[in-house]
Amino acid sequence: MRYILSLFLVFSSYLSAQNPYPQDYFSNPLDIPLVLSGTFAELRSNHFHSGLDIKTQQRTGLKVKASASGFVSRIKVSHYGYGKALYITHPNGYTTVYAHLQKFSPDIEAYVKKHQYKNESYEIELFPKAENLPIQKDSLIAYSGNSGGSGGPHLHYEIRDKQERPINPMLFGIDIKDSVNPIITSIYVYPLDNNSFVNSSNSKQKIRLTPLKNGDYTTENIEAIGNIGFAVGTFDRQDLAANSNGVYNIQTFYNGTRNFEIDFKRFAFSETKHINQLIDYEHFATKRQRIQKLFRKNNPLSILKPALNEGVLNIKDSTYSVYKIRVADYKNNESWVTIHIKGAKNKSLKQEPAKITPYFVNSSQTTHLKEGIVSVDFYKDTFYEDFYIDFEVKNDTLKLHEDVKAAKKNFNITFDVSKYSIEDRNSLYIAKLLGDNKYPAYTSTKRKDHLLIARTKKLGTYALSMDTVSPTISAKNFKDKQWLSNFRYLKVKIDDQESGISNYRATVNGKWILMEYDYKTKTLTHDFNDNVITDTKNNLKVIVTDNVGNNSTFETLFYRK
Repeated sequence: MRYILSLFLVFSSYLSAQNPYPQDYFSNPLDIPLVLSGTFAELRSNHFHSGLDIKTQQRTGLKVKASASGFVSRIKVSHYGYGKALYITHPNGYTTVYAHLQKFSPDIEAYVKKHQYKNESYEIELFPKAENLPIQKDSLIAYSGNSGGSGGPHLHYEIRDKQERPINPMLFGIDIKDSVNPIITSIYVYPLDNNSFVNSSNSKQKIRLTPLKNGDYTTENIEAIGNIGFAVGTFDRQDLAANSNGVYNIQTFYNGTRNFEIDFKRFAFSETKHINQLIDYEHFATKRQRIQKLFRKNNPLSILKPALNEGVLNIKDSTYSVYKIRVADYKNNESWVTIHIKGAKNKSLKQEPAKITPYFVNSSQTTHLKEGIVSVDFYKDTFYEDFYIDFEVKNDTLKLHEDVKAAKKNFNITFDVSKYSIEDRNSLYIAKLLGDNKYPAYTSTKRKDHLLIARTKKLGTYALSMDTVSPTISAKNFKDKQWLSNFRYLKVKIDDQESGISNYRATVNGKWILMEYDYKTKTLTHDFNDNVITDTKNNLKVIVTDNVGNNSTFETLFYRK
Protein backbone atom coordinates (compact mmCIF):
# COMPACT_ATOMS: atom_id res chain seq x y z
CA MET A 1 0.00 0.00 0.00
CA ARG A 2 2.76 2.46 0.94
CA TYR A 3 4.56 1.72 -2.35
CA ILE A 4 1.42 2.55 -4.36
CA LEU A 5 0.84 5.73 -2.38
CA SER A 6 4.47 6.75 -2.84
CA LEU A 7 4.17 6.32 -6.63
CA PHE A 8 0.99 8.40 -6.54
CA LEU A 9 2.76 11.14 -4.60
CA VAL A 10 5.77 11.15 -6.92
CA PHE A 11 3.49 11.41 -9.96
CA SER A 12 1.46 14.19 -8.32
CA SER A 13 4.66 16.02 -7.44
CA TYR A 14 5.86 15.69 -11.03
CA LEU A 15 2.65 17.18 -12.38
CA SER A 16 2.76 20.12 -10.00
CA ALA A 17 6.52 20.50 -9.81
CA GLN A 18 6.70 23.28 -12.32
CA ASN A 19 8.02 25.49 -9.56
CA PRO A 20 6.76 29.01 -10.31
CA TYR A 21 9.48 30.57 -8.15
CA PRO A 22 12.87 31.63 -9.59
CA GLN A 23 15.64 29.27 -8.47
CA ASP A 24 18.82 31.32 -9.00
CA TYR A 25 17.58 34.82 -8.25
CA PHE A 26 18.14 35.01 -4.49
CA SER A 27 21.48 34.23 -2.88
CA ASN A 28 22.22 33.28 0.71
CA PRO A 29 22.12 36.31 3.02
CA LEU A 30 25.11 35.13 5.10
CA ASP A 31 28.64 33.97 4.22
CA ILE A 32 28.40 30.92 6.47
CA PRO A 33 26.79 27.50 5.91
CA LEU A 34 23.05 27.87 6.41
CA VAL A 35 21.90 26.03 9.54
CA LEU A 36 18.39 26.62 10.84
CA SER A 37 16.95 27.13 14.29
CA GLY A 38 13.46 27.72 12.83
CA THR A 39 11.70 26.68 9.63
CA PHE A 40 9.00 28.34 7.55
CA ALA A 41 5.41 28.09 8.86
CA GLU A 42 6.63 26.49 12.06
CA LEU A 43 3.97 26.52 14.77
CA ARG A 44 4.52 29.44 17.15
CA SER A 45 2.39 31.15 19.80
CA ASN A 46 -0.62 32.65 17.98
CA HIS A 47 1.11 32.67 14.59
CA PHE A 48 2.98 30.71 11.96
CA HIS A 49 6.68 31.49 11.63
CA SER A 50 6.99 33.61 8.50
CA GLY A 51 10.57 32.85 7.46
CA LEU A 52 13.75 30.93 8.16
CA ASP A 53 15.68 31.49 11.39
CA ILE A 54 19.32 31.13 10.37
CA LYS A 55 21.86 30.38 13.08
CA THR A 56 24.75 32.83 13.39
CA GLN A 57 27.16 30.59 15.31
CA GLN A 58 25.89 31.92 18.66
CA ARG A 59 27.26 35.38 18.00
CA THR A 60 26.16 38.74 16.67
CA GLY A 61 27.79 41.05 14.14
CA LEU A 62 27.94 38.73 11.10
CA LYS A 63 27.67 40.53 7.77
CA VAL A 64 24.20 40.34 6.26
CA LYS A 65 24.08 40.62 2.45
CA ALA A 66 21.27 41.54 0.11
CA SER A 67 19.90 38.40 -1.54
CA ALA A 68 19.26 40.32 -4.77
CA SER A 69 19.41 43.84 -6.17
CA GLY A 70 16.60 46.25 -5.40
CA PHE A 71 15.91 49.10 -3.00
CA VAL A 72 15.19 49.44 0.70
CA SER A 73 11.42 49.92 0.80
CA ARG A 74 10.79 49.72 4.53
CA ILE A 75 12.78 49.99 7.75
CA LYS A 76 11.25 49.26 11.11
CA VAL A 77 12.94 49.61 14.49
CA SER A 78 11.01 48.41 17.54
CA HIS A 79 11.69 47.22 21.06
CA TYR A 80 9.85 43.95 20.52
CA GLY A 81 8.89 41.75 17.57
CA TYR A 82 11.39 41.92 14.72
CA GLY A 83 13.59 44.46 16.54
CA LYS A 84 15.66 46.11 13.82
CA ALA A 85 14.25 44.95 10.47
CA LEU A 86 15.04 45.78 6.86
CA TYR A 87 12.82 45.20 3.80
CA ILE A 88 14.23 45.16 0.25
CA THR A 89 11.92 45.21 -2.76
CA HIS A 90 13.28 43.57 -5.91
CA PRO A 91 12.52 44.19 -9.62
CA ASN A 92 10.82 40.78 -9.91
CA GLY A 93 8.15 41.88 -7.42
CA TYR A 94 9.32 39.95 -4.38
CA THR A 95 10.49 41.48 -1.10
CA THR A 96 13.16 40.03 1.19
CA VAL A 97 13.07 40.72 4.93
CA TYR A 98 16.01 40.65 7.36
CA ALA A 99 15.17 40.90 11.08
CA HIS A 100 16.59 40.90 14.63
CA LEU A 101 19.54 42.88 13.28
CA GLN A 102 22.27 44.38 15.45
CA LYS A 103 22.70 47.43 13.23
CA PHE A 104 22.39 48.50 9.61
CA SER A 105 25.17 49.16 7.10
CA PRO A 106 26.70 52.67 7.48
CA ASP A 107 24.60 54.43 4.84
CA ILE A 108 21.34 52.84 6.02
CA GLU A 109 22.27 53.43 9.68
CA ALA A 110 22.87 57.13 8.96
CA TYR A 111 19.51 57.37 7.16
CA VAL A 112 17.70 55.76 10.10
CA LYS A 113 19.43 57.81 12.81
CA LYS A 114 18.70 61.03 10.96
CA HIS A 115 14.97 60.25 11.21
CA GLN A 116 15.21 58.97 14.78
CA TYR A 117 16.75 62.25 15.91
CA LYS A 118 14.27 64.22 13.86
CA ASN A 119 11.34 62.37 15.46
CA GLU A 120 13.05 62.05 18.85
CA SER A 121 12.15 58.38 18.97
CA TYR A 122 14.11 55.14 18.94
CA GLU A 123 11.12 53.21 17.62
CA ILE A 124 10.48 54.24 14.05
CA GLU A 125 9.03 52.97 10.76
CA LEU A 126 10.26 54.40 7.45
CA PHE A 127 9.27 53.85 3.82
CA PRO A 128 12.16 55.15 1.68
CA LYS A 129 11.61 55.90 -1.99
CA ALA A 130 13.28 53.71 -4.59
CA GLU A 131 16.00 56.29 -5.24
CA ASN A 132 16.86 56.82 -1.54
CA LEU A 133 18.60 53.54 -0.75
CA PRO A 134 19.31 51.44 -3.88
CA ILE A 135 20.87 48.03 -3.14
CA GLN A 136 23.10 45.76 -5.20
CA LYS A 137 23.02 41.99 -4.88
CA ASP A 138 25.43 40.60 -2.25
CA SER A 139 26.17 44.10 -0.91
CA LEU A 140 26.42 44.65 2.85
CA ILE A 141 23.09 45.80 4.28
CA ALA A 142 23.34 45.04 8.00
CA TYR A 143 24.93 43.01 10.77
CA SER A 144 23.18 40.07 12.43
CA GLY A 145 21.96 40.52 15.97
CA ASN A 146 19.52 39.58 18.70
CA SER A 147 17.21 42.59 18.75
CA GLY A 148 13.49 42.61 19.44
CA GLY A 149 11.76 39.41 20.51
CA SER A 150 14.66 37.18 19.50
CA GLY A 151 15.50 34.39 21.93
CA GLY A 152 19.15 34.23 20.86
CA PRO A 153 21.46 35.48 18.09
CA HIS A 154 20.17 34.60 14.63
CA LEU A 155 18.99 36.11 11.35
CA HIS A 156 15.28 35.96 10.55
CA TYR A 157 14.98 35.83 6.75
CA GLU A 158 11.81 36.06 4.65
CA ILE A 159 10.68 36.21 1.03
CA ARG A 160 7.29 37.82 0.38
CA ASP A 161 5.24 38.18 -2.79
CA LYS A 162 3.50 41.32 -4.13
CA GLN A 163 0.59 40.74 -1.77
CA GLU A 164 2.99 40.70 1.22
CA ARG A 165 2.40 36.98 1.71
CA PRO A 166 5.44 35.13 3.10
CA ILE A 167 6.62 32.15 1.04
CA ASN A 168 8.94 29.32 2.05
CA PRO A 169 12.42 30.57 0.96
CA MET A 170 13.43 26.98 0.14
CA LEU A 171 11.09 27.19 -2.85
CA PHE A 172 13.52 29.76 -4.29
CA GLY A 173 16.55 27.47 -4.08
CA ILE A 174 17.77 28.43 -0.60
CA ASP A 175 19.31 25.08 0.27
CA ILE A 176 19.45 23.46 3.72
CA LYS A 177 21.06 20.07 4.30
CA ASP A 178 18.38 17.66 5.45
CA SER A 179 18.35 13.88 5.19
CA VAL A 180 16.44 13.24 8.43
CA ASN A 181 12.87 11.93 8.44
CA PRO A 182 10.29 13.88 10.44
CA ILE A 183 9.55 12.51 13.91
CA ILE A 184 6.03 11.60 15.02
CA THR A 185 5.54 12.13 18.74
CA SER A 186 1.83 11.48 19.28
CA ILE A 187 -1.49 10.57 17.66
CA TYR A 188 -4.90 11.52 19.05
CA VAL A 189 -8.38 10.58 17.87
CA TYR A 190 -11.57 12.61 18.39
CA PRO A 191 -15.23 11.57 18.36
CA LEU A 192 -16.67 14.66 16.66
CA ASP A 193 -20.30 14.59 17.85
CA ASN A 194 -22.51 13.07 20.51
CA ASN A 195 -23.27 10.01 18.38
CA SER A 196 -19.63 9.13 17.68
CA PHE A 197 -17.38 6.94 19.82
CA VAL A 198 -13.86 5.56 19.85
CA ASN A 199 -13.11 2.48 21.94
CA SER A 200 -16.56 2.92 23.51
CA SER A 201 -15.82 6.48 24.64
CA ASN A 202 -17.09 9.84 23.44
CA SER A 203 -13.86 11.61 24.56
CA LYS A 204 -10.59 12.44 22.82
CA GLN A 205 -8.02 9.68 23.26
CA LYS A 206 -4.30 9.28 22.80
CA ILE A 207 -3.40 6.25 20.70
CA ARG A 208 -0.38 4.14 21.54
CA LEU A 209 2.29 4.79 18.88
CA THR A 210 4.90 2.18 17.93
CA PRO A 211 8.02 3.01 15.85
CA LEU A 212 8.98 0.50 13.16
CA LYS A 213 12.49 -0.50 12.06
CA ASN A 214 12.08 1.26 8.69
CA GLY A 215 11.40 4.61 10.39
CA ASP A 216 7.63 4.53 10.03
CA TYR A 217 5.05 4.04 12.76
CA THR A 218 2.01 1.96 13.55
CA THR A 219 -0.55 2.27 16.31
CA GLU A 220 -2.81 0.09 18.37
CA ASN A 221 -5.98 -0.90 16.53
CA ILE A 222 -9.06 1.11 17.41
CA GLU A 223 -12.79 0.48 17.33
CA ALA A 224 -14.99 3.39 16.34
CA ILE A 225 -18.42 4.42 15.14
CA GLY A 226 -19.65 7.68 13.62
CA ASN A 227 -17.65 10.79 12.71
CA ILE A 228 -14.09 10.86 13.96
CA GLY A 229 -10.96 12.87 13.28
CA PHE A 230 -7.27 12.65 14.14
CA ALA A 231 -4.50 14.94 15.30
CA VAL A 232 -0.73 14.48 15.06
CA GLY A 233 2.18 15.74 17.09
CA THR A 234 5.26 15.99 14.88
CA PHE A 235 8.50 17.89 14.23
CA ASP A 236 11.44 17.82 11.86
CA ARG A 237 15.22 18.07 12.22
CA GLN A 238 17.91 19.05 9.72
CA ASP A 239 21.34 17.43 9.40
CA LEU A 240 23.40 20.09 11.17
CA ALA A 241 21.11 21.09 14.05
CA ALA A 242 19.27 19.43 16.92
CA ASN A 243 16.37 21.92 16.91
CA SER A 244 12.82 20.61 16.77
CA ASN A 245 11.45 22.42 13.71
CA GLY A 246 8.24 22.52 11.73
CA VAL A 247 7.41 20.15 8.88
CA TYR A 248 6.60 21.00 5.25
CA ASN A 249 3.59 18.88 4.37
CA ILE A 250 1.08 16.57 6.06
CA GLN A 251 -1.29 14.32 4.10
CA THR A 252 -3.79 11.69 5.17
CA PHE A 253 -5.27 8.75 3.25
CA TYR A 254 -8.43 6.81 4.05
CA ASN A 255 -8.57 3.39 2.40
CA GLY A 256 -6.08 4.59 -0.22
CA THR A 257 -7.89 7.84 -1.08
CA ARG A 258 -6.35 11.18 -0.15
CA ASN A 259 -8.36 12.52 2.73
CA PHE A 260 -6.71 15.73 3.97
CA GLU A 261 -3.65 17.92 3.40
CA ILE A 262 -1.78 20.72 5.18
CA ASP A 263 0.64 22.43 2.78
CA PHE A 264 3.08 24.84 4.45
CA LYS A 265 4.23 26.71 1.32
CA ARG A 266 2.68 30.14 1.78
CA PHE A 267 0.18 31.99 3.95
CA ALA A 268 -1.14 35.50 4.54
CA PHE A 269 -0.51 37.45 7.73
CA SER A 270 -4.24 38.12 7.98
CA GLU A 271 -4.89 34.40 8.52
CA THR A 272 -1.97 33.44 10.76
CA LYS A 273 -4.14 33.85 13.90
CA HIS A 274 -6.15 30.81 12.80
CA ILE A 275 -3.24 28.62 13.87
CA ASN A 276 -5.14 28.36 17.17
CA GLN A 277 -7.91 26.50 15.36
CA LEU A 278 -5.47 24.27 13.48
CA ILE A 279 -3.90 23.07 16.71
CA ASP A 280 -5.86 21.60 19.58
CA TYR A 281 -5.87 24.83 21.57
CA GLU A 282 -7.09 23.29 24.81
CA HIS A 283 -4.40 20.61 24.57
CA PHE A 284 -1.74 23.28 24.15
CA ALA A 285 -3.14 25.41 26.98
CA THR A 286 -3.14 22.52 29.45
CA LYS A 287 -0.16 20.43 28.31
CA ARG A 288 2.01 22.97 26.39
CA GLN A 289 2.13 20.60 23.40
CA ARG A 290 1.00 21.59 19.90
CA ILE A 291 -0.84 18.86 18.04
CA GLN A 292 -2.30 19.59 14.59
CA LYS A 293 -5.84 18.57 13.78
CA LEU A 294 -6.13 16.56 10.57
CA PHE A 295 -9.65 17.75 9.86
CA ARG A 296 -11.10 21.18 9.14
CA LYS A 297 -13.61 22.69 11.54
CA ASN A 298 -14.53 26.37 11.11
CA ASN A 299 -11.04 27.16 9.89
CA PRO A 300 -10.40 29.40 6.83
CA LEU A 301 -6.64 28.71 6.64
CA SER A 302 -5.42 28.62 3.04
CA ILE A 303 -2.76 26.03 3.93
CA LEU A 304 -5.59 23.53 4.40
CA LYS A 305 -6.23 22.07 0.97
CA PRO A 306 -9.62 20.88 -0.36
CA ALA A 307 -10.32 17.58 1.34
CA LEU A 308 -12.70 14.65 1.25
CA ASN A 309 -15.38 15.43 3.85
CA GLU A 310 -12.99 18.02 5.37
CA GLY A 311 -10.80 15.22 6.71
CA VAL A 312 -13.60 13.74 8.84
CA LEU A 313 -13.97 9.94 8.72
CA ASN A 314 -17.45 8.44 8.90
CA ILE A 315 -17.02 4.97 10.38
CA LYS A 316 -19.82 2.48 9.77
CA ASP A 317 -20.59 -0.57 11.86
CA SER A 318 -18.96 -3.88 10.78
CA THR A 319 -16.34 -2.23 8.52
CA TYR A 320 -12.54 -2.40 8.44
CA SER A 321 -10.57 0.65 7.37
CA VAL A 322 -6.96 1.75 7.05
CA TYR A 323 -6.00 5.36 7.80
CA LYS A 324 -2.53 6.62 6.92
CA ILE A 325 -0.72 9.83 7.80
CA ARG A 326 2.26 11.02 5.77
CA VAL A 327 4.50 13.74 7.23
CA ALA A 328 7.24 15.19 4.99
CA ASP A 329 9.91 17.87 5.12
CA TYR A 330 10.98 20.07 2.22
CA LYS A 331 13.58 17.54 1.04
CA ASN A 332 10.78 14.95 0.83
CA ASN A 333 12.08 12.90 3.75
CA GLU A 334 8.90 11.27 5.00
CA SER A 335 7.40 9.34 7.89
CA TRP A 336 4.20 7.33 7.74
CA VAL A 337 1.71 6.29 10.42
CA THR A 338 -0.73 3.42 9.79
CA ILE A 339 -3.91 3.10 11.86
CA HIS A 340 -6.36 0.18 11.54
CA ILE A 341 -9.97 1.04 12.37
CA LYS A 342 -12.74 -1.47 13.06
CA GLY A 343 -16.27 -0.18 12.81
CA ALA A 344 -18.03 -1.48 15.90
CA LYS A 345 -20.67 -0.12 18.21
CA ASN A 346 -19.98 -1.38 21.71
CA LYS A 347 -22.98 -1.79 23.98
CA SER A 348 -21.33 -0.11 26.97
CA LEU A 349 -20.69 3.33 25.50
CA LYS A 350 -19.23 6.02 27.78
CA GLN A 351 -20.34 9.57 27.10
CA GLU A 352 -18.82 12.55 28.87
CA PRO A 353 -21.55 14.67 30.50
CA ALA A 354 -21.70 18.13 28.97
CA LYS A 355 -20.75 20.94 31.32
CA ILE A 356 -23.61 23.43 31.53
CA THR A 357 -23.33 26.85 33.15
CA PRO A 358 -25.81 29.75 33.37
CA TYR A 359 -23.89 31.55 30.61
CA PHE A 360 -23.76 30.53 26.95
CA VAL A 361 -21.67 32.06 24.16
CA ASN A 362 -23.23 31.86 20.72
CA SER A 363 -20.36 32.52 18.35
CA SER A 364 -22.65 34.03 15.69
CA GLN A 365 -24.10 36.62 18.08
CA THR A 366 -22.89 39.32 20.45
CA THR A 367 -22.78 38.17 24.08
CA HIS A 368 -22.83 40.64 26.98
CA LEU A 369 -22.04 39.39 30.50
CA LYS A 370 -22.29 41.55 33.61
CA GLU A 371 -21.95 40.99 37.33
CA GLY A 372 -21.00 43.47 40.03
CA ILE A 373 -18.40 45.93 38.78
CA VAL A 374 -17.37 43.78 35.78
CA SER A 375 -18.80 43.44 32.29
CA VAL A 376 -17.51 41.42 29.34
CA ASP A 377 -18.44 41.92 25.69
CA PHE A 378 -17.92 39.18 23.12
CA TYR A 379 -18.81 40.49 19.69
CA LYS A 380 -20.06 38.37 16.82
CA ASP A 381 -17.49 35.81 15.56
CA THR A 382 -15.15 36.24 18.50
CA PHE A 383 -14.91 32.46 18.91
CA TYR A 384 -14.88 29.54 16.50
CA GLU A 385 -17.62 27.61 18.27
CA ASP A 386 -20.47 27.90 20.76
CA PHE A 387 -19.87 26.91 24.39
CA TYR A 388 -21.05 27.29 27.96
CA ILE A 389 -18.74 29.72 29.74
CA ASP A 390 -17.74 30.10 33.40
CA PHE A 391 -18.35 33.67 34.51
CA GLU A 392 -17.93 34.66 38.14
CA VAL A 393 -17.06 37.95 39.86
CA LYS A 394 -15.82 38.13 43.44
CA ASN A 395 -14.86 41.58 44.71
CA ASP A 396 -12.32 42.87 42.17
CA THR A 397 -11.58 39.50 40.55
CA LEU A 398 -13.16 38.03 37.42
CA LYS A 399 -13.03 34.34 36.63
CA LEU A 400 -13.73 34.13 32.91
CA HIS A 401 -13.53 30.44 32.11
CA GLU A 402 -10.14 28.77 31.62
CA ASP A 403 -7.90 29.76 28.73
CA VAL A 404 -8.89 26.70 26.69
CA LYS A 405 -10.98 28.31 23.92
CA ALA A 406 -9.27 29.99 20.97
CA ALA A 407 -10.52 33.46 20.06
CA LYS A 408 -10.42 34.94 16.56
CA LYS A 409 -10.42 38.52 17.76
CA ASN A 410 -10.26 40.69 20.85
CA PHE A 411 -13.07 41.07 23.33
CA ASN A 412 -13.59 43.73 26.01
CA ILE A 413 -13.30 43.35 29.78
CA THR A 414 -14.56 46.41 31.67
CA PHE A 415 -14.17 47.21 35.37
CA ASP A 416 -16.18 50.03 36.95
CA VAL A 417 -13.80 51.69 39.42
CA SER A 418 -16.11 54.49 40.57
CA LYS A 419 -15.87 53.23 44.17
CA TYR A 420 -12.19 54.17 44.22
CA SER A 421 -10.85 57.65 44.85
CA ILE A 422 -9.60 59.63 41.86
CA GLU A 423 -6.03 59.22 43.10
CA ASP A 424 -6.34 55.44 43.42
CA ARG A 425 -8.03 55.10 40.02
CA ASN A 426 -4.92 56.53 38.39
CA SER A 427 -2.84 53.69 39.85
CA LEU A 428 -5.17 50.85 38.89
CA TYR A 429 -4.84 48.54 35.91
CA ILE A 430 -6.38 45.25 34.76
CA ALA A 431 -4.09 42.27 35.28
CA LYS A 432 -4.31 38.69 34.09
CA LEU A 433 -3.52 36.37 36.99
CA LEU A 434 -0.97 33.77 35.88
CA GLY A 435 0.12 30.44 37.31
CA ASP A 436 -0.68 28.79 40.60
CA ASN A 437 0.55 31.85 42.47
CA LYS A 438 -1.79 34.12 40.48
CA TYR A 439 0.98 36.50 39.48
CA PRO A 440 -0.55 39.74 38.12
CA ALA A 441 0.56 40.45 34.55
CA TYR A 442 -0.30 43.83 33.06
CA THR A 443 -2.98 43.77 30.37
CA SER A 444 -3.16 46.81 28.13
CA THR A 445 -5.69 49.02 29.92
CA LYS A 446 -7.54 52.11 28.70
CA ARG A 447 -9.21 54.64 30.97
CA LYS A 448 -12.57 56.19 30.17
CA ASP A 449 -13.99 58.27 33.02
CA HIS A 450 -14.68 55.76 35.83
CA LEU A 451 -14.12 52.70 33.61
CA LEU A 452 -11.03 50.60 32.96
CA ILE A 453 -11.18 48.63 29.71
CA ALA A 454 -8.89 45.81 28.57
CA ARG A 455 -8.95 44.28 25.10
CA THR A 456 -7.68 40.71 24.96
CA LYS A 457 -8.04 37.35 23.20
CA LYS A 458 -7.35 35.32 26.33
CA LEU A 459 -9.90 33.82 28.67
CA GLY A 460 -8.80 33.25 32.27
CA THR A 461 -8.75 35.07 35.60
CA TYR A 462 -8.47 38.87 35.69
CA ALA A 463 -8.31 41.30 38.57
CA LEU A 464 -7.79 44.93 39.39
CA SER A 465 -4.22 45.57 40.43
CA MET A 466 -2.59 48.72 41.75
CA ASP A 467 0.82 50.12 40.84
CA THR A 468 2.05 52.96 43.02
CA VAL A 469 5.76 52.21 42.61
CA SER A 470 7.76 54.29 40.16
CA PRO A 471 10.32 52.72 37.79
CA THR A 472 13.94 52.41 38.91
CA ILE A 473 16.83 54.03 37.01
CA SER A 474 20.55 53.60 37.65
CA ALA A 475 23.84 54.11 35.85
CA LYS A 476 25.18 50.83 34.49
CA ASN A 477 28.70 51.42 33.14
CA PHE A 478 29.70 54.72 34.73
CA LYS A 479 29.58 56.75 37.95
CA ASP A 480 28.46 60.27 38.75
CA LYS A 481 30.95 62.97 37.61
CA GLN A 482 33.11 60.37 35.83
CA TRP A 483 35.23 61.19 32.78
CA LEU A 484 33.97 59.13 29.82
CA SER A 485 36.32 60.36 27.10
CA ASN A 486 37.37 56.82 26.10
CA PHE A 487 33.91 55.29 26.35
CA ARG A 488 32.04 54.21 23.21
CA TYR A 489 28.72 53.65 24.98
CA LEU A 490 26.71 55.21 27.79
CA LYS A 491 24.48 52.64 29.53
CA VAL A 492 21.62 53.08 31.97
CA LYS A 493 19.55 50.33 33.58
CA ILE A 494 15.80 50.81 33.90
CA ASP A 495 13.19 48.53 35.44
CA ASP A 496 9.60 48.41 36.66
CA GLN A 497 8.35 45.54 38.80
CA GLU A 498 4.63 46.19 38.50
CA SER A 499 2.91 47.35 35.31
CA GLY A 500 6.08 47.55 33.18
CA ILE A 501 7.91 50.23 31.21
CA SER A 502 5.75 52.36 28.90
CA ASN A 503 8.21 54.96 27.59
CA TYR A 504 11.42 56.79 28.33
CA ARG A 505 13.21 59.99 27.32
CA ALA A 506 16.87 60.92 27.68
CA THR A 507 18.54 64.33 27.25
CA VAL A 508 22.04 65.69 27.65
CA ASN A 509 22.22 69.38 28.50
CA GLY A 510 18.57 69.62 27.53
CA LYS A 511 19.11 68.05 24.07
CA TRP A 512 17.40 64.75 23.17
CA ILE A 513 19.76 61.80 22.67
CA LEU A 514 19.06 58.45 21.06
CA MET A 515 19.07 55.57 23.53
CA GLU A 516 18.37 52.03 22.39
CA TYR A 517 16.20 50.01 24.79
CA ASP A 518 16.86 46.28 25.18
CA TYR A 519 14.03 44.93 27.34
CA LYS A 520 15.81 41.59 27.75
CA THR A 521 18.71 43.22 29.61
CA LYS A 522 16.66 46.22 30.86
CA THR A 523 19.31 48.52 29.41
CA LEU A 524 19.27 51.88 27.63
CA THR A 525 22.37 52.44 25.48
CA HIS A 526 23.64 55.61 23.81
CA ASP A 527 26.40 55.44 21.17
CA PHE A 528 28.80 58.37 21.56
CA ASN A 529 29.64 57.92 17.85
CA ASP A 530 26.36 59.67 17.12
CA ASN A 531 28.45 62.80 17.79
CA VAL A 532 25.60 64.78 19.30
CA ILE A 533 27.33 65.21 22.67
CA THR A 534 30.05 67.83 22.13
CA ASP A 535 30.39 69.61 25.49
CA THR A 536 32.93 68.76 28.17
CA LYS A 537 30.53 68.97 31.09
CA ASN A 538 27.31 67.08 30.49
CA ASN A 539 24.12 66.74 32.47
CA LEU A 540 22.31 63.48 31.67
CA LYS A 541 18.60 63.38 32.44
CA VAL A 542 16.51 60.23 31.98
CA ILE A 543 12.75 60.11 32.57
CA VAL A 544 11.03 56.71 32.61
CA THR A 545 7.25 56.18 32.81
CA ASP A 546 5.42 52.93 33.57
CA ASN A 547 2.12 51.75 32.11
CA VAL A 548 -0.08 53.46 34.69
CA GLY A 549 1.78 56.76 34.53
CA ASN A 550 4.20 56.56 37.47
CA ASN A 551 7.48 58.15 36.45
CA SER A 552 11.01 58.52 37.74
CA THR A 553 13.76 60.98 36.88
CA PHE A 554 17.48 60.21 37.00
CA GLU A 555 20.09 62.95 36.69
CA THR A 556 23.86 62.76 36.77
CA LEU A 557 26.97 64.52 35.48
CA PHE A 558 29.69 63.11 33.26
CA TYR A 559 32.63 64.65 31.42
CA ARG A 560 34.14 64.11 27.95
CA LYS A 561 36.96 65.66 25.97
